[in-house]
Amino acid sequence: MLPSAFKKQLPATAQEKFVVKRDVFEKCLVMYPINEWERQSRIIRKNTNPYNKEHSQFLRMFYQGTAELVLDSNSRFLIPRRLADFAGIGKETILAGQYGKIEIWAEKQYGKVSDEVPDFASLAEKILGGAINDLENE
Repeated sequence: MLPSAFKKQLPATAQEKFVVKRDVFEKCLVMYPINEWERQSRIIRKNTNPYNKEHSQFLRMFYQGTAELVLDSNSRFLIPRRLADFAGIGKETILAGQYGKIEIWAEKQYGKVSDEVPDFASLAEKILGGAINDLENE
């Protein structure tokens, strides 16, 4: 079930239709609202040439197992079995919002990945250290 907090953040035109796929880096799924999926697809089309062998391999892997989801009247969605099996998703599932997408995790896997970042404070400083000042100059 898609939590209402997620649904409220979506534009009305993107609240019912989603695309779900394997994550590129982790053993989880990524669910995109249709408007964000279309934006991602435009970026990929702009940066790839299907007649380039390396690009073709990327495209094949990126789109492998992709599925379209439509919410029912109770905001429920059905994850295809092949994708749920890939991510080890069973009854206990975590939905984590992240910059235009929702990650779908098996609860145990999500806990493991969170524990793998040994020094989050240092990582945050490295990535965001100067970002506050950059925003003030906009």
